[in-house]
Amino acid sequence: MPFSLIPDLLFEDYAAVTPALLRELGVTLLLSDLDFTLAAKRTRRPDQALKDYIAALERAGIGFMIVSNNRSGRRVTDFCAELGVEYQGHAGKPSPRGLQAAMARAGADAAHTAMLGDKLLTDCLAAKRAGVLALTVEPVGGAVTLWQRVLHAMQAPFKAACRRRMAKKVKK
Repeated sequence: MPFSLIPDLLFEDYAAVTPALLRELGVTLLLSDLDFTLAAKRTRRPDQALKDYIAALERAGIGFMIVSNNRSGRRVTDFCAELGVEYQGHAGKPSPRGLQAAMARAGADAAHTAMLGDKLLTDCLAAKRAGVLALTVEPVGGAVTLWQRVLHAMQAPFKAACRRRMAKKVKK
């Protein structure tokens, strides 16, 4: 199993991961973290922009499922119900098991799946270990607690490496 904390691609937010880009990358299933990826941790309900994004994915024929380590099953259940999407809870990221279970439920394979998240130690590493494309966004709402600030500071060199790789690809 690969061990890498460098995401394949880095974005400012989920909206930058467009259906057109995903189609270009051959992605037919987008798995996504919830907290700090699609919404701030304490956000109880999805906003209209997120609902529109999910609808655009659906129109493009791209499946979508939330894969979360969140311990509050009720919040994730309610959030996903309002979005009209399934989720794989208690995913155990960075273990690839949650991602593999989500792919099995969706009938997708790793070659056509991407994982979107904000944390390299959970989301990105789980993606790498599962053999799916690792897409990373800056945390929605920013790093709030001291631990989050430390964690995101530790991620900076890996994000910088990703930015350098992306810049080289653009120059080609």
